[in-house]
Amino acid sequence: MLGLVELHADHNQLTSLPDWIGELRALRELHLRGNRLATVPESLGRLRTLRQLDLRANPLGHLPDSIASLPRLDKLDLRWVPKFGWPEWFTELEARGCLV
Repeated sequence: MLGLVELHADHNQLTSLPDWIGELRALRELHLRGNRLATVPESLGRLRTLRQLDLRANPLGHLPDSIASLPRLDKLDLRWVPKFGWPEWFTELEARGCLV
């Protein structure tokens, strides 16, 4: 499972993610659209090869700062997420070419 490159868990009524998700070091795409996630674990920051993170349509209250340090992230999809205090690091992601 450590060689997993894409994980699609859309529309599964997930309310949380396990902290060990950060051990999926080969993961390039993580699709979590349409769940019931209020937050995601800080361990996502260990996914150094992650390029796409789809969190659309989740009731997120905040995002961990570790997401800002993902070097290959080029798409962070937050459409249909209720507006919360967007972190300052969003502008940094956009400045380096990440579509937010």
